[in-house]
Amino acid sequence: MTSTDSGTGPARVTVVTARACHYCADALTALAELGQAYPLTVTELAADSWDGQALLSRHGTGMFPLVLVDGEFFSAGRLPRRKLARLLSARGTVAPAGTVAAAGPGER
Repeated sequence: MTSTDSGTGPARVTVVTARACHYCADALTALAELGQAYPLTVTELAADSWDGQALLSRHGTGMFPLVLVDGEFFSAGRLPRRKLARLLSARGTVAPAGTVAAAGPGER
């Protein structure tokens, strides 16, 4: 994330997804929930699209979903929800009182 992107406007989250990927569906659900607490825009790209292939090649991963925040690599595979909530909070956007990102399966 560059200093010009940090904390200015909603976080731009790009999710590269594959067909029949349960981690992808889980990530999109989690992002919808986090979108209630933090300003963010989510763009979903199919892994077999030209843009999806370009991002997969650039970031050297074959795990799904590939998640970028403000154009920078964030994660590949199961979305670490609390880590993302911390990043969004660090951007200077505070979640409303009582809002906590729910941990995903196996996440603490």
